[in-house]
Amino acid sequence: MSSRVRGRHRRSRYFSVFLLLIICAGSRAAAQSPAARGNPTIVFMTDFGTVDDSVAICRGVMYSIAPDVRIVDLTHQVTPFSIRDGARFLYGATPYYPAGTIFVVVVDPTVGSTRKAVVVKSRRGQYFALPDNGLMTMVEDRDGIEGAREITNRDWMIGAALSSTFHGRDIFSPVGAHLARGEDWAGVGPEIEVSKLVRLDIAPAKLDEHGLGGEVIATDGPFGNLVTNISADDFLKLGYPRGQTVHISIGKSEMDVPFVRTFSDVPLNQPLLYVDSRGHLGLAVNQGSFAATYGVRPPVAIFIPRAKN
Repeated sequence: MSSRVRGRHRRSRYFSVFLLLIICAGSRAAAQSPAARGNPTIVFMTDFGTVDDSVAICRGVMYSIAPDVRIVDLTHQVTPFSIRDGARFLYGATPYYPAGTIFVVVVDPTVGSTRKAVVVKSRRGQYFALPDNGLMTMVEDRDGIEGAREITNRDWMIGAALSSTFHGRDIFSPVGAHLARGEDWAGVGPEIEVSKLVRLDIAPAKLDEHGLGGEVIATDGPFGNLVTNISADDFLKLGYPRGQTVHISIGKSEMDVPFVRTFSDVPLNQPLLYVDSRGHLGLAVNQGSFAATYGVRPPVAIFIPRAKN
């Protein structure tokens, strides 16, 4: 065999080995958690507000452990102590973030009690560091839960003596940062049964031959729109076309409201019924507050009869 042919064979073998190494490296990278592959994201939500330094302190804890982490503030204006509102915001936001995202959530009215601190992994591959108080209820119902672990590893916490009132700083923020740094979530503590996680008692909307009963569960930020647990699909089964007036009972009050596409479809300061951006039935006043105008404070029952033929 000539030296030229032998040289071609050697180059071919070298190329094959090089290609194999690239494939193996790619396989190892694919097996890592998304957080371990770079650009980790923590989505941070609390009911702390922004008047004092609590949020900034928690962010500082996370940056000190994982300097390259990207922190997105979902909101820090959850209604104080409202686990239900926290669960609703999680439910609304999680579909827009990829697998591997870490959610650090502190809505914790029983901080320092016997309630557990946990990390939960959803079947979408997202991680949640939060108190075990029902915050995962709505996400679990839609996405499912792959596993859960109690936070017991003191190496994943900060402080020689943990505060009994600031677990956002001492437990949830550092745990979220360790996850964002790519550490194995099994290291946080022992596995717990998913069926033993605390759940909120949230009754679904009910459709029957008389109509549709549900609940006004919240108001929409500063605008005073009513947020309900009635899906657009269920409402449309009642037979109302857009433009028709709908008779509605909210608590002990009754009113007739037009079903329209958007706010400007009615005159200023007039009420309307519409499908909101999350696919649920909402009530609003055009450039006004429905909650303030009609004195509605969630939670409150709502009932809509079937349309008359």
